[in-house]
Amino acid sequence: MHPQQQRWKGFMYALVAAFLWGVSGTCCQFLFEQRGISPEWLVTVRMLSAGLLLLMIGFVKREPCLWNTWREKRDAVQLLIFGVFGMMAVQYTYFITIKHSNAATATVLQYIGPVFITLYLAMRNRRWPRVVEFIAVLLAVVGTFLLVTHGSFNTLSISPLALGLGILAAVALAFYTLQPVQLIHKFKAYIIIGWGMLIGGVVFSFVQHPWDVSGTWDVYAYGATLFIILFATLLAFYLFMTAVRLIGPQTSSLLASAEPLAATVIGVLWLSTPFGWIDWLGTGFILLTIYLLTLSKPATTAH
Repeated sequence: MHPQQQRWKGFMYALVAAFLWGVSGTCCQFLFEQRGISPEWLVTVRMLSAGLLLLMIGFVKREPCLWNTWREKRDAVQLLIFGVFGMMAVQYTYFITIKHSNAATATVLQYIGPVFITLYLAMRNRRWPRVVEFIAVLLAVVGTFLLVTHGSFNTLSISPLALGLGILAAVALAFYTLQPVQLIHKFKAYIIIGWGMLIGGVVFSFVQHPWDVSGTWDVYAYGATLFIILFATLLAFYLFMTAVRLIGPQTSSLLASAEPLAATVIGVLWLSTPFGWIDWLGTGFILLTIYLLTLSKPATTAH
């Protein structure tokens, strides 16, 4: 393939993955608000289904690392930690934030995660953040303030609970990104993600049994659920990892930051989510944060 064609193909794959992730957040909001389906049930079913499907792909392809991930005690422990405190935490905090606010706000708040990564790495390496990182942190703070207050010091546009959950989602995203780096360098990324989802789904099944189904189910509810599992998980992950191979993790992660924009636009058009110009401004500041941090340092893992 010609290098220019390869580059454009990588761009397209990363953007489509971001779009699918953004639409999935809006599908979750639809299921929670209009069909009465619980976030806990959807988290459990999504992780179990997508995890099993990803591992089945590895089994069909006869990937040696499918079982090798469990051979060494250190790898097995790290995989268990990733499944529970990485995958399960990032999925549930994101879904429950959507439940208490909306898909647009939850997705934008979660994307503050790179700021926590920057601050953590600065402390771990015992250095002051660089100027560009200081600017990025400041933009994230201002963007979050605008998003959750509409520019007023006296009121919140979302509940304090939703704000707290959104920050937890960002912290979970930071942990999810940093913790499995060694595993992903050692084994295939989709195998680690598959095991992480399966582990998280099994553990969360004790919180919400997958067979205890609630809500109103019709063709739209089934369609939204299948979209979340098949398109926004399996297909989006495949496209994003292919983009990483074609154009690198730095450019792919930058393009994937279109996810909050996609979630916002789809939410406004489909579910009539209220989103004023101050919300757009706050979203723009947070997206600019991601841009600065991505240029500053390549990302370590996928969505």
